[in-house]
Amino acid sequence: MKRYLPLLLLIIAHSALAQQKADLVVVDKSKSRLYLEHAGKIIKSYHIALGRHPKGHKQQEGDGRTPEGHYVLDAKKADSAFYKAIHISYPNEFDLSSAAQRGVSPGGAVMIHGQKNGYGQLARVTQRSNWTNGCIAVTDQEMDEIWAAVDSGTPIEIRP
Repeated sequence: MKRYLPLLLLIIAHSALAQQKADLVVVDKSKSRLYLEHAGKIIKSYHIALGRHPKGHKQQEGDGRTPEGHYVLDAKKADSAFYKAIHISYPNEFDLSSAAQRGVSPGGAVMIHGQKNGYGQLARVTQRSNWTNGCIAVTDQEMDEIWAAVDSGTPIEIRP
């Protein structure tokens, strides 16, 4: 038993880390990174693909931009057109007001999601460029990890 103790401790430690919940999600658009944080410390980091026009804050529906600012991950969607999806609370009041002043729709349905259903094996290719309509995309395996680590109601900060 003594010789298996280190292995058992390693397995327990790995399981505890794997189940740690994020209390904040941070997206750094300029670095193409999504960070899961707990108590101010990064617990996991992922490469991401963004909207096809990643620079700048989302201004209106169809602009191909990923929003910037403070939002909430407010719902999980298992039956998405993509491999799992977690909805971001865009547009907020500021986004709605700004779009109304310009006479445009702010858009919506901005999510963190995996690959398009049936195309998960192409992630090595798709994740090399920004291909979404404004969402934040990861591989399907990464989406499983994020899905397990993030509860509805978790804040998300999307930085330029």
